[in-house]
Amino acid sequence: MNKSIAIICGGGPAPGINTVISTLAKTFLKDDYDVLGVHHGYKGILSDNPSIRIFDYQSADRIFSLGGSVLTMSRFKPKDSDFKADFFVKNNVKLLVTIGGDDTASTAGRLTKYLSNQNLEVAHIHV
Repeated sequence: MNKSIAIICGGGPAPGINTVISTLAKTFLKDDYDVLGVHHGYKGILSDNPSIRIFDYQSADRIFSLGGSVLTMSRFKPKDSDFKADFFVKNNVKLLVTIGGDDTASTAGRLTKYLSNQNLEVAHIHV
């Protein structure tokens, strides 16, 4: 199974989100990662049936100049008791990329700490 990265968008819309997603996807695809865009932010990635957009180079390139976000955003801020590792294990996620504000960043820190306590090493980048 390939290693993958998961990209989520928390909070509200902001300029440049698709450019960030496109650039990340194309960069990691070159290194043979699967790139998974997860709709609905943390609500999506922690759900039992997440809605996922799988990026290839062409689909990532097409969104570079589009406004808005191709990934549905969510302001959901999970509690620690909401965390689970299922998505990360099932998809061999090695990197979580979060796009959003301070709450999105701090939640990613709590989530990756939880995953580490579950013996899953998932790195985190926040934009």
